[in-house]
Amino acid sequence: MERIEYLKRQVREIQDFPTKGILFRDLTTLFKDPRSVELATDLLVQRYVGKGITKVIGIESRGFIFGSILAYKLNAGFVPIRKKGKLPAEKLQYSYQLEYGQDSIEIHKDALLPDDKVLLHDDLLATGGTTLAALELIKQLGVTDIRICFLLELAQLQGRDKIGADYDVFSLLEY
Repeated sequence: MERIEYLKRQVREIQDFPTKGILFRDLTTLFKDPRSVELATDLLVQRYVGKGITKVIGIESRGFIFGSILAYKLNAGFVPIRKKGKLPAEKLQYSYQLEYGQDSIEIHKDALLPDDKVLLHDDLLATGGTTLAALELIKQLGVTDIRICFLLELAQLQGRDKIGADYDVFSLLEY
């Protein structure tokens, strides 16, 4: 518990960002602290080591930071899910609604095989919209063994409920 409290202290709170009334949880202060990176990595790896993970998928862009570290530590491949127009080869695309508009994400069609064991990683779980979109892309490639992890979850936004009980969802830090 002491390690979790240390990590929570590394998350900077910024009032009224990006708009008035929002309390923004800034992970860049955690990212810049070597001890935090080590602790967060160790705690996440401990949870997934020995689970047979073959691919770690990171959602653009902050999901790439720990996603690639986890892939390395779990001896798995790393697969990026990117914003529309960023991937060069044949890809699948999924569009979804945000609170303030619409967005699209993409994955290469050859990134996954149906028998892959996937760990989907992003830095933050808020309303769950981007995670649900990423899951749709992963499922379109035939993958059924999917675990999901986040560094930080804003529990009051109920993103976990939207993802549903069909997935093993883990958040290192919850607010």
